[in-house]
Amino acid sequence: MNKELEMTPNVLVEFLQKPASEFTKEDIIRYIYEKDIQMVNFMYPAGDGRLKTLNFVINNAAYLDAILTCGERVDGSSLFSFIEAGSSDLYVVPRFRTAFEDPFAELPTLTMLCSFFNKDGEPLESSPEYTLHKACKAFHEVTGMDFEAMGELEYYVIAPDEGVFPATDQKGYHESAPYAKFNEFRTECMHCIAQAGGQIKYGHSEVGNFTLNGLIYEQNEIEFLPCPAENAADQLMIAKWAIRNLAHEYGYNITFAPKITVGKAGSGLHVHMRIMKNGKNQMLANGILSETARKAIAGMMCLASSITAFGNTNPTSYFRLVPHQEAPTNICWGDRNRSVLVRVPLGWAAKTDMCALANPLEPASHYDTSQKQTVEMRSPDGSADLYQLLAGLAVACRHGFEIDDALEIAEKTYVNVNIHKEENQDRLKTLDQLPDSCAASAARLRQQRAVFEKYNVFSPSMIDGIIHKLESYDDASLRKDLENNPEEMLKLVNTYFHCG
Repeated sequence: MNKELEMTPNVLVEFLQKPASEFTKEDIIRYIYEKDIQMVNFMYPAGDGRLKTLNFVINNAAYLDAILTCGERVDGSSLFSFIEAGSSDLYVVPRFRTAFEDPFAELPTLTMLCSFFNKDGEPLESSPEYTLHKACKAFHEVTGMDFEAMGELEYYVIAPDEGVFPATDQKGYHESAPYAKFNEFRTECMHCIAQAGGQIKYGHSEVGNFTLNGLIYEQNEIEFLPCPAENAADQLMIAKWAIRNLAHEYGYNITFAPKITVGKAGSGLHVHMRIMKNGKNQMLANGILSETARKAIAGMMCLASSITAFGNTNPTSYFRLVPHQEAPTNICWGDRNRSVLVRVPLGWAAKTDMCALANPLEPASHYDTSQKQTVEMRSPDGSADLYQLLAGLAVACRHGFEIDDALEIAEKTYVNVNIHKEENQDRLKTLDQLPDSCAASAARLRQQRAVFEKYNVFSPSMIDGIIHKLESYDDASLRKDLENNPEEMLKLVNTYFHCG
């Protein structure tokens, strides 16, 4: 048996005994027949970054075939700000590989994510998911390799404080019950996400925890496995939807917001990336970071400030990107260093067999650990449009292969010290800074937009829309203005509490 199919929690993969990437319309119809599915849902990401839902009752076999084949019409002007009401109709057509059985529906329901098409039956150039598709395609055509990604999804769970076994303030990292209160909730979320096709690496409690006004705020994280970037975005979208739905059933509140109070850990959405060729990871060469990886990092160093336009999309994002909060502010990279923007995580490059050392009865495993090596972008947060963000990162990594001085840029921006320590201030002064507001992010995107528009990856209308939205916050001095104004800061947090 194929080991990738064995023990899978994905209900459709287990039933059909094939990878989701191979699902066909016939497979979907067979599953609906044999599992007595009564409803079909289409879901699709809109301009606010959230999934929208269209419900279908299965009237008969002919109607089921029609909706799976033709999709349906929707009002694009109500989904995206760049579409005019006078010519707003769009088609949504399901992508069969995304099918999953809805764990929250009372009636047996099959749900699929959709792609947008215009009146001529062509993919909608400015739709987020098609933008990511174009970015991955351009990356492959330029480099001959494939762009993979995965996200670290951080969020706060908020519920009444029972006052027992209090966790240590801001010391919740990997805490166990009873000091961590929502481990069981997190594992149930992970189960729902995995059944829907999410490839999860692990879950744990995170640093942030505090009590306020009789409520406990506990930070958690669910991290995914690397996969093709288009799949990574789909999985993160479904994960956010699943976590919110399960929280609603429990009576909890959930926020993916980047910052919810001063002096406490904010929530990021770190993105790990790797570059693949013929199924092999290209991030290492002879046990050290490869030239391929360093070129990709150089591209991210060049475009880091404008990537914030996709990954840090509301004013509270820039209250997280401040020094000494394990969030980056400087454009640099380094090994195992959490004060940098792009981190090269510990990558199993040692030559020892740790499993055999820990378990003397085990023979040598000869496991290929090179597949595990990634690089991690640490600036994005939960306000991100996931498809635009991963598209922007794919563009940045591709850009590193298109500039002549990529390796020199990588060498110049490498940092192997904590740049926030006093003795390293001279090094700190040589580094460029990330934007400190939506306004500054918009300005950087305007300066660098040509790189993102190259190969028609980001459409000009999409870039215009992003710039307009960022500038509309008028927040150039907001961080300074609210420095000593906790009441106004709380109002801002409440405004963007359910972002993304």
